[in-house]
Amino acid sequence: MAALTPMMAQYMEVKNQYKDCILFYRLGDFYEMFFDDALTASRELEITLTGRDCGQEERAPMCGVPYHACDIYLNKLIEKGYKVAICEQMEDPKLAKGIVKREVIRIVTPGTNMSQAILDETRNNYLMCIFGCNDEYGVAVCDITTGEFRSCHISSTSKLYDEINKYSPTEIIGNEVFLSCGLNFDYMKEKMKITISEAPSHYFNDDTCEDFIKRQFKVGSIDGLGIDEQEDMLLSAGALLQYLHETQKNSLDHINRIDIYSIEDFMIIDSSSRRNLELTETLRDKQKRGSLLWVLDKTKTAMGARMLRNMIEQPLIHKDDIEARLDAITELNDSVITRDELREYMNTIYDLERLMTRISLRTANPRDLLAFKTSIQLLPFIIQLLGEFHSDELTEIRDGIDDLQDLYDLLDRAIVDEPPILIREGGIFKDGYLEDIDTLKNATTDGKNWIAELEAREKEKTGIKNLKIKFNKVFGYYFDVTNSYKSLVPDYFIRKQTLANSERYTTEELDRLAGVILGSSDKLVALEYNTYVELRDTLAAELTRVQRTAHSIAMLDALCSLSYVAVANGYVRPEINTDGVIDIKDGRHPVVEKMLNNDMFITNDTYLNNHESRISIITGPNMAGKSTYMRQTALIVLMAQVGSFVPAASANIGICDRIFTRVGASDDLASGQSTFMVEMSEVANILRNATKNSLLILDEIGRGTSTYDGLAIAWAVVEYISNSELLGAKTLFATHYHELTELEGKLSAVNNYCIAVKEDGDDIVFLRKIVKGGADRSYGIQVAKLAGVPDVVIARANEICNQLIDKDITTKLKEIKVTNDFKPKKEDTQMSMFGSLAESQVIEDIKCVDLSNMTPMKALLYLNELQERLK
Repeated sequence: MAALTPMMAQYMEVKNQYKDCILFYRLGDFYEMFFDDALTASRELEITLTGRDCGQEERAPMCGVPYHACDIYLNKLIEKGYKVAICEQMEDPKLAKGIVKREVIRIVTPGTNMSQAILDETRNNYLMCIFGCNDEYGVAVCDITTGEFRSCHISSTSKLYDEINKYSPTEIIGNEVFLSCGLNFDYMKEKMKITISEAPSHYFNDDTCEDFIKRQFKVGSIDGLGIDEQEDMLLSAGALLQYLHETQKNSLDHINRIDIYSIEDFMIIDSSSRRNLELTETLRDKQKRGSLLWVLDKTKTAMGARMLRNMIEQPLIHKDDIEARLDAITELNDSVITRDELREYMNTIYDLERLMTRISLRTANPRDLLAFKTSIQLLPFIIQLLGEFHSDELTEIRDGIDDLQDLYDLLDRAIVDEPPILIREGGIFKDGYLEDIDTLKNATTDGKNWIAELEAREKEKTGIKNLKIKFNKVFGYYFDVTNSYKSLVPDYFIRKQTLANSERYTTEELDRLAGVILGSSDKLVALEYNTYVELRDTLAAELTRVQRTAHSIAMLDALCSLSYVAVANGYVRPEINTDGVIDIKDGRHPVVEKMLNNDMFITNDTYLNNHESRISIITGPNMAGKSTYMRQTALIVLMAQVGSFVPAASANIGICDRIFTRVGASDDLASGQSTFMVEMSEVANILRNATKNSLLILDEIGRGTSTYDGLAIAWAVVEYISNSELLGAKTLFATHYHELTELEGKLSAVNNYCIAVKEDGDDIVFLRKIVKGGADRSYGIQVAKLAGVPDVVIARANEICNQLIDKDITTKLKEIKVTNDFKPKKEDTQMSMFGSLAESQVIEDIKCVDLSNMTPMKALLYLNELQERLK
């Protein structure tokens, strides 16, 4: 095989080091791609495929993109999940001897892309690294655009999947164990648009990882970071740092803090519940409009929008933390004028976090610095206004904001009001910032005047009337004297060239001026570039101050947004309790009421506790509002634990550790799961992972199979949940099986509710009001009529329904005895010196029960349950 040309040999040498990337190889004004990369890029980017002689018999496939527009094409490839290695010319081709030296300066991947054109400024772009071992995982996550770096330990695969859904990373790297853990990676790649790849095994070396962590966070030991107790966290964090350094080829100074957290520090919301509750996007259209975030997000800055999104995705579970946020919002609500003034000031703040990252990475252009100056201009006024508040949260925010006026003054003196985008074009600095720059500017702009003045002086001094100063690229500036005036040429004129009709001369003064004028443009651009680099480095040295300020502004913006929404929509401050009571008066669905313009929404109450009102069975027809009611309860609880005011007349919210929802029907045929299988998998997940402090939202359990099977499953699920020894979680259970209303008389924790319906002959009107009691029919035929099913079908359905009613199974259900004969959990079988654990639990339950709010029948049922448990 013929040898490759020297240039193509260089290309192949670089390509072999980055086989998993598309190589952008700089050739003059283009980034070129060859061979397989060219075939891929021409197909994905829809650009022309050509060829180039490469020293072999066949021409090498080739395509290219202009270097000045490469971001457009680069982003298209990144969006499709490719990695791109940028190979730049490292020396001036005019000065190079032989092949121009080239190196890969950066690898761009979905999780490391920092392009402003492709990234959504209101959400983080997370890169995640997962190290798995024995069904336990270390997780590290980073947003390189802001410097956020977090790590945690996760004890099961299901919890890992929930964490992945929480962050929605654009890229995940992991070890071999993680990639064989059984998660549906095809779904994650195709539906969630996550690029997933295996990291090299050498990334997960203990010593190497520890060394990277110590160097990145500038510590002598990892002991103080809180990462030393879990090896899997150490390996995931260290591997992620190695990946970042290998792709970015930069010190990454802006990643200077690692946040170690536990998933138990926040309310856990599984992936299904996130989708069903539509926290940040709608279930069907994947749009922000129609989500809870759409209602709550009135932030003024990109940083605040990201902060608020994170708050919604990670509700708090510690009462003091929740109350601190509520105190801050209360103060803001009480000072609406000051709050709105703060929001007005924040309206001028650009994305300080990402601006500072670009400054730290030395990629910020002059317009970025102008945006930075604008962003910090009003910080002193924000600090002054915050002095009016006294809550702990707002005081902490005020203390975290540095006015940065030294940086503002520096930039105000330095950068012109309308700077260029490119830093090698000049025109960046104001007059008076640097004397040498001013001199070169004058030379560039006043050079023609200087030449004209010299020409006039010499013409008058010598008497040569047609004396001209001319210019060409070979001789530069020169005096042109026609032969008729040669006798008047003075001695200090130096001959440069003789022509047929004239002579060309120069003088020492002309040479001096020419030197200043001819080199001034290039010198000015070079001097401005060097000065700009120094200025940018000066700002980069203040990284920590700016990051702390940006974080405080983000939190202030998020809290002001929650305050604005609370006042505008008539939300109230919830009381927070740890007793397990959820008491909501006139609750409203925050999204639906906005869609319906507030006045049309029907409010409803909710009361749940850990004892006699643990489970509400809600019956009634479809489209009557059962799902809306249950979702609104879950959202009100979640909003309260975010630290937000809530849509209700009053609310007393017991802190929930998890919210589970099983709503709607869907299938996963690609993995061989029917609608019913998916439903049962979600029910299994809930029953195995919920605790007595969880809130369960269950809609139509058992509807995916036959009536008898489905009813039996729904019945058994309610019995299991109601058993305080096994689960005992607070539950809203909507069902069409109105036969389940029999459980109110059999289980003390169960209460019946239904959707009020007004009947007018064969027609019905949904009143959308939750009332005490159970429905004895589902109104399915009436709903079918409302939907437009032909009258003949409706009539026949009524006939069949009447025949089936004669064989009603409700009388048989009354004969079924409830049971607590479920297999106990392992932890319930341990021995005690002071009687059985069951007896101790019964005593605790008796202490906590609210007898004053129990009916005599409820009390008898409860006593019967206690007896059964003690037996």
